[in-house]
Amino acid sequence: MKPFERYAKLLFESALLKRIQRTGYAYLGTGGENVASHSFGVAFCAWILSEICDDQIDKEKLFKMALIHDLAETRIGDFNAVNKIYNKADEKKALEDAFSNTSLKEEVLSLWKEYRNLKNLEAKLVHDADVIDLIIQLKEQKDLNNPYADKWIEYAKKRLITDVAKKLVEAILKTEWCSWWLEYFIKNNENTEHKEKN
Repeated sequence: MKPFERYAKLLFESALLKRIQRTGYAYLGTGGENVASHSFGVAFCAWILSEICDDQIDKEKLFKMALIHDLAETRIGDFNAVNKIYNKADEKKALEDAFSNTSLKEEVLSLWKEYRNLKNLEAKLVHDADVIDLIIQLKEQKDLNNPYADKWIEYAKKRLITDVAKKLVEAILKTEWCSWWLEYFIKNNENTEHKEKN
């Protein structure tokens, strides 16, 4: 019989990411999100990168890597760049304990190791997706007049590895954060006004 109760506990543990806040925003002064929201952003961004990348990508590996990239934070919390100067966390132990007595343990540890070593394209894309998700948030804060967002963006851009991620970030930085919906409404409003006049 499958250890359903063990997997139920694992699901409750992963759900905790919805309540763990990302701590770096305190230093930015504005914005905020929880780790689960960030993890969704990383997974979605990794998918986008895999679609516009010219190379063959193992998407199953990519998605799994993106899903677990911050899962250890259920046990270690979120350390921002300043926290990491003074604190050390044992992510491997946290993941070993989180996935103990499950059939996922070895796969998760292998994916985590690949991600940390950045030896394959999937790991590099997830790494860059992690950075891009932050840049998306920073661009929004920049457009909303946070005077420090630009400095953070420049710092984050230096962490990008792949050319495809660098090109995507160039497009992100030229795009207003609200353009996806605002342009739609402006265009539709103009069409509606034109129809009403005729």
